[in-house]
Amino acid sequence: MRARTSPRLTAALTAVLATAVAAGLATAPTSAAEGGAAPSGDRSDRGERPVNRTKHSSDGVRGEIAPRRLGRALPPVNSNVVTWPVAPGLTFTQWDRTDERGVIRAYLMTASLATPGLSLDYLGADEVPERDAVLDMVTADAAVAGINGDFFDISDTGAPLGIGADRQRGLLHGRTSGWNTAFSLSKAGVPNIGELEVKATVKKHPELKVATVNSPSVVAGRVGVYTPDWGRTVGSRVTDGQQKNVREVVVEHNHVVRNRTKLSNKQKIHGVVLIGRDKAAKRLARLKVGSKLRVATKLKGSPQVALTGNKQLLDERIRTVVDDREMHPRTAIGIDRDTNSVLLLVIDGRQSFSRGYTMVELANLMLELGAEDALNLDGGGSSTMVGLRPDGLLSVLNSPSDGQQRLVPDGLQVSYTPPVARR
Repeated sequence: MRARTSPRLTAALTAVLATAVAAGLATAPTSAAEGGAAPSGDRSDRGERPVNRTKHSSDGVRGEIAPRRLGRALPPVNSNVVTWPVAPGLTFTQWDRTDERGVIRAYLMTASLATPGLSLDYLGADEVPERDAVLDMVTADAAVAGINGDFFDISDTGAPLGIGADRQRGLLHGRTSGWNTAFSLSKAGVPNIGELEVKATVKKHPELKVATVNSPSVVAGRVGVYTPDWGRTVGSRVTDGQQKNVREVVVEHNHVVRNRTKLSNKQKIHGVVLIGRDKAAKRLARLKVGSKLRVATKLKGSPQVALTGNKQLLDERIRTVVDDREMHPRTAIGIDRDTNSVLLLVIDGRQSFSRGYTMVELANLMLELGAEDALNLDGGGSSTMVGLRPDGLLSVLNSPSDGQQRLVPDGLQVSYTPPVARR
């Protein structure tokens, strides 16, 4: 089956290619590392940023402020275009773009979900808090491409802040409220960007309000649920260091086997662990060892795949972000509903050859590329795109701003399995 291409995306990429051809620019693949010098180092602003400041990246680095636009903006100039087919239905394009603010380098994977054998899935390690390089995770899953995913608890547990759901393993982590804006694939394979609802309950115990599942932090007054997907307990790291007025209940085979005031550490989780702080700890104290207890977790609508970001960039082609100041490396995902295509976009930043993008610039580029809906994922040093090169070698295609791949807990992968021919 020949993959159809959105007219808007075709027009946008044609404009990119036309600019390069008109200027006589080479389109042969080049190494992302050739683009410029390595970053000089990050400046952490921990403890300095306002509470309401947009979260741009897990590393908390304050981005360079974009120059103020003066007068009417000039059309950007595209150059140094590189493009190749990664797999049937999956195309990679790289280009430089120069405007009055400077130059950026962009990387785009266009995945046509109508292509037989092409699929998207959650990308992650065996355990939720475990961090790994995107290249290694894509290699382990025998996928053909991938990008980094959600923001995460970079300074402590390493766990993602929001929702993650895998085709085979189901819901892996999430929150019942807050940090729920996600990219998802429905049971029918339809992509969507919007709010997802995590349903987590302790059956026959409505007084136990579950707020998080395999999350880096238990909400005060609420219960946090930890499953074998989390791996091992981590003590007070999930209670923000709080060791008093906390409680841990261990459930195995739907029965309470332990109920204690001291949080365990490095203990492998075989069933379910419930952790409560303050009022929730008092409520958990009433559960008797030996009593029956069942915990249920799921995503409303039961999507096959889910991955959260922090801000929806586009909602039905309406830009929903206003931050046009901080420039950072960026990772985003968009949906072109004309052809059921998903757009995976990475922008290099914090480097001499690529200044990075603001949230508004990122949304505008997604709109130009044909996306109706788009979501901002973790940026900064986390921004990574991996894919097969024309020689068949799986490689990092962009230039991560840390000078090397940052270890991250999750992402999104693209796989291709040739369909079985019918007889």
